[in-house]
Amino acid sequence: MINDPSAFRAVLGRYATGVAVVTTRGANGIPVGLTVSSFTSVSLDPPLVLFCIDRSAGSEPVFASADCFAVNILATSQAAVSARFADPASERFVEDRTVEWGTGAPVLADAMAALECRVHARYDGGDHVIMVGCVLRAEVLEDTAPLVYWRGKYRALA
Repeated sequence: MINDPSAFRAVLGRYATGVAVVTTRGANGIPVGLTVSSFTSVSLDPPLVLFCIDRSAGSEPVFASADCFAVNILATSQAAVSARFADPASERFVEDRTVEWGTGAPVLADAMAALECRVHARYDGGDHVIMVGCVLRAEVLEDTAPLVYWRGKYRALA
């Protein structure tokens, strides 16, 4: 096992990722969301996706008990949205209009694309929980360029 976390982090920083905000609702009906870059498709049949959530994230207990979530894929123009949902101290939903699809998980109306998912499985991922969702609905909301994260900064595709 690697014994240099800084080298591991430096190597992973060289891998460009898209940026998404994952949302759900708590048992009290309050919307919860966070920015993730660890999101990927898993399977086409059945349609499965996954994201990873840090066990120390304030919203992790809500996601641990949720039965659904939405993945909101961000556009280049949405770096401020990503930053707000990444900041534990911010009021995350105040500036974004949301809509509800079938499960009630909030979908950011201005996202580039969105997926509505029912929780399929949860797995131990060390200091993270790997959440797998079965996609119930998928829509491209705006055909534009994605927000990209590379080497610790937001980027745009050239």
